[in-house]
Amino acid sequence: MWTEILAGAEGGRTSLSGVRTGLSWVVVAACAALVGLLAYGLAARGSDTSIDEALLRGERPAAPARELPVLGEDGRSASLADYRGKVVVLNVWASWCDPCVDELPLLQKTQERIQAQGATLLGVNTKDFTDEALAMERRFKLTFPSLRDRDGTFVREYGTTAYPETFVIDRQGRVAAKRRGPVDAAWLDETLPAIIRETA
Repeated sequence: MWTEILAGAEGGRTSLSGVRTGLSWVVVAACAALVGLLAYGLAARGSDTSIDEALLRGERPAAPARELPVLGEDGRSASLADYRGKVVVLNVWASWCDPCVDELPLLQKTQERIQAQGATLLGVNTKDFTDEALAMERRFKLTFPSLRDRDGTFVREYGTTAYPETFVIDRQGRVAAKRRGPVDAAWLDETLPAIIRETA
């Protein structure tokens, strides 16, 4: 009889422990969900000023600009702001990024086509070795300049986390279009003509 009572007591303790364990997991899960909701809320609140969200609303946000070294031109720096009045196709690339390299010939052809229309390509070479980036410029005979964003802090202002990415900046220095991922001829043909026809 005492054995049965003790066994029942033991069973009761085990059951209570199980309830406590279950409650602990519920509390942990609830806290995690709350943190997730708060993080989502903060991200959602911050994203309404992002380039992506602004473009979705039909707005053209001011394009971030910063003075950066020009690739292959020691001692010289430049900024997107220097191109105000021109349409700029801003392309983020690196020599170690295969999709970036694959689109360089198309970007060079685009430069040759648009440069007489008050438009230009402007590369932003990021997180790259100078010698390897210059080798790509020589290999594809690139005639458009590239700025050097050595640590990737500048392109993060565009929300860039992967490469390549391309932004079309209108004559007033605003982001008019973006492509997160490689561009193709169809996207360029669809996007550029109308923006190039706009006046400053």
